[in-house]
Parts: sequence; structure tokens; C-alpha cells
Amino acid sequence: MARPRKFDETHALASAMGAFWRHGYEATSTRDLANCTGLGQSSLYNTFGDKQQLYLRALRHYYDTTTAEQTALLRQPGPVKERLRELIVGAIDADLAGSETSGCFAINASVEKASSDPAVKEEVRRHFTTVEEALREAIAHGQRTGEITEAHDARTLAGQVLSTYYGLRVLARVHSDRQALLNVVDGLLRGF
Repeated sequence: MARPRKFDETHALASAMGAFWRHGYEATSTRDLANCTGLGQSSLYNTFGDKQQLYLRALRHYYDTTTAEQTALLRQPGPVKERLRELIVGAIDADLAGSETSGCFAINASVEKASSDPAVKEEVRRHFTTVEEALREAIAHGQRTGEITEAHDARTLAGQVLSTYYGLRVLARVHSDRQALLNVVDGLLRGF
């Protein structure tokens, strides 16, 4: 009879995600993962598989948590431009705060692993596609209510917001002038 697990798998997964997010895939050792999860290396492998499988699970956990928060924000009632601004400014402020997990884990994964690992590429694509679709839905709603111009289709505008959002997340890691970043956001939304 198998012994019951005596740890919180979700907490361990979140801890592993944090390690990958802070250090990247290559710089995170199996020992680092064991230390941050509180599991021995054999328990780590028995629970999550190899390092690559744990990385994929961490990306899925990011999708289930962070992407879910982003899409929930975009689907709230209220003015669409305010929701778009809140999404982008919230990310800028989080990135400028300089927390250990600043930046976007999905962007990090796309830069470090997506070109060499098809499974990682698919997970990152799922994240980006989900956010883009939530943006498209919000913008289409804003177009129906007259808040957002219909000069461009909602998918094109969603692509602009997505590109600006991820671009600013990268810039915020090296450019600490919040007002300059906010000027980009406000310029984008004025065009809507």
C-alpha cells in the first residue's frame, strides 16, 4: 500500500515555478528545486518527473494562476480602456517593484526555451493566445458600446495591446522611468 503524500503539491509546484521564474531553466539545478520545494530529489522526480516535466508543470501553474488573473481582469464589468490600462500599469508597477519574480514567466520561457523545446513553445503560445483572446473580447465589447473606435478590427487592436503589454514588461526590467512607460500606455489607449 502506497504511503500518502505528506506535502502540499500545489505549494511545491508554486515554489518550483518561483525558482524557474527567478533563475531560468538552465540556472535552476535539481538541488535548487529540491531545496525550494522541501522535497528530496527522489521525491521530486517521483512527484513531478524530470526537470523538464516540472518546468512544463510550472508553466501550466503560471497559466492557471497568472493568466487566469489577467483574463478575469479583462472580463470584469466597467469601461474597457480602464481595464486595459489596469492590466498594463499593474504589470509595470509589479516589474518596477523589483520582486524576485519580476517580469513575465511566459516571456522568460519564450526567450530561454521555446525555440528549442516544442512543448515549452506550445505552453507559452497557449498563454499568449489566451490573453490575446481576452483582449479581443474586451475590445470588441468596447467597440459595440462605442467606447473604442471601430477603425480597426478588434483582433488587430488586441495584437497592438498584447505587443505593447509584453514589450513594456521587458522594458520595465531595464528602464525604471515609470512615467515614460505610462506615456506609452496612455499613447496606445488614446489611439483607441
